[in-house]
Amino acid sequence: MGTKNVSPKLRNYAFIDGQNLHLGTTNADEPWKISLERFRKYLDAKYDVEKAFYYLGCVQEGADIQRLYEHIQSAGFVLVFRQHNAAMLGKKKGNVDSDIIFSIMKRLYTKEPFDKVVLVSGDGDYKMLVDFLISEGRFEKILFPNSAYRSSLHKEVSATFYASLDEPSTKNKIELKNRL
Repeated sequence: MGTKNVSPKLRNYAFIDGQNLHLGTTNADEPWKISLERFRKYLDAKYDVEKAFYYLGCVQEGADIQRLYEHIQSAGFVLVFRQHNAAMLGKKKGNVDSDIIFSIMKRLYTKEPFDKVVLVSGDGDYKMLVDFLISEGRFEKILFPNSAYRSSLHKEVSATFYASLDEPSTKNKIELKNRL
């Protein structure tokens, strides 16, 4: 009897720009919604994502928004909010880019035990981070929510390091299917 040569499962971390993910899919030429449960399973199965951090702009009140927060967490994501001072709550754009970049760099600096980064955003603000992580061998993939609106800065990144969530076979795996 032979034994299968199975490579060990990686411990990758995903960092999701929640606003970019939401707007990239719902504002597409053909709008669609992601099933958070299916998306979380996809990240694990395809990219060995052990932890998935879902970043949102700010904490808001209300029953509907609380249900959203609970839904994100119950789907298996670690919910992270951008901090704003009290005077700016509700008035400021989410802009979690610097929070995500800082979080990744801090985890690398403190040698947190994970292998590679999966980033979900089409925003060009991550270009320097992506280049650095690739050079360090710590980058798995950037997942663009909407291939048509990804930043032109990412067009220099090798196809090895990016994929689009709106690609038909991927979209089919993660799309929220209409419940009749």
